[in-house]
Amino acid sequence: MSSLEPTVPQVTRAEIDDFLAQPTLAVVGASRNGRSFGSAAYRELRAHGRRVFPVHPSATLIEGDPAVRSLYELPEPVDGVLIAVPPAETERVVHDAAEAGIRRVWMQQGAQSLAAIHFCAERGIQVIHGQCILMFLEPARFFHRAHRWFRRRAGRLPQ
Repeated sequence: MSSLEPTVPQVTRAEIDDFLAQPTLAVVGASRNGRSFGSAAYRELRAHGRRVFPVHPSATLIEGDPAVRSLYELPEPVDGVLIAVPPAETERVVHDAAEAGIRRVWMQQGAQSLAAIHFCAERGIQVIHGQCILMFLEPARFFHRAHRWFRRRAGRLPQ
């Protein structure tokens, strides 16, 4: 992502804290087998007290919970969406989020695309990109605290 950094909006710690303060979120990218990053994030967000809805194009259950096929099918409004899919899919998801009225998007590391970031910024959607959500959920597990520590030391942690 370093080659994109000068052309994309900077992510701030205030935006991260705002996203994490939201009680109701959707997760796009949780898998049926539970081994994807999206599944890990889904479990952690639930464990941290968030009401979380899994979005999957074909699964009816994720982690034992009912899944919806798209952001349009959510049973209630959500305060934000975590995206953990390939960048080409992220571009479709942010369009769906905008149409569904979702004003906060977190593109997990590896999910971001320049087009999706610009799309969100142009529409006033708060967009977090290039950061791992699990580094910021408190209390963070050891691995994620270490990840955060290394990023801070490298000057790559939002202020």
